[in-house]
Amino acid sequence: MGGKKGGESMNWMDMSLSMYQDALASSEPTPGGGTASAIALGQAVGLTRMVSSLTLGNDKWESGWSAARLAEEVCAGMYERCGELAQMDSEAFDRVMKSFRLPKSNDDEIQSRRLEIRQSTLNAAEVPFETVEHGMKLLGCLEDLASRGNGNAASDVGVASLLASAAVKGALFNVEINLQSLPPEMGESMRLSITQIRMDCSEVSRRVMHAVHNRIQG
Repeated sequence: MGGKKGGESMNWMDMSLSMYQDALASSEPTPGGGTASAIALGQAVGLTRMVSSLTLGNDKWESGWSAARLAEEVCAGMYERCGELAQMDSEAFDRVMKSFRLPKSNDDEIQSRRLEIRQSTLNAAEVPFETVEHGMKLLGCLEDLASRGNGNAASDVGVASLLASAAVKGALFNVEINLQSLPPEMGESMRLSITQIRMDCSEVSRRVMHAVHNRIQG
């Protein structure tokens, strides 16, 4: 779950930045890398929306309006979902830990415990994988926004790309570490896609960085 205040659970997104950073730096296992990845993606979405807003309606950047509109479509609902994923990641971890504390005094309990451990671990992989999917969608619209959007905000597109790339690769680590303890048939589609997603992320990120550098240098 989230942090505690007065005995009540807190959502990470309801915290101040300093409170969240303190929670991240604490000895508690949550929030961890999966939550941090989702929040990083939320920041990337925020920057992308800002650049889109600075582009649309400004005649000077009319050639970039279509790129900005596409970026807005991609971002629609994504910022809020990133906040949900940040919380869900912590909750997924807590569920895994709880499953290991289930009783195992007889064969039925042992079997039930094993099934819950596997299911909760699969869920703990599926949550960051959704972060990965959203991050790749966002990266896909940034090259055009960097090339044709508001030129004064090209650096912000670059930062959005770096954050989105970090979110994708960070979330992939969380997917991998959970899948490694599961039978091969569980999470197979995720397992088979990891290497390609990582390569695609690097390639798209390089293209965005190239577009940003070209725009800044004129």
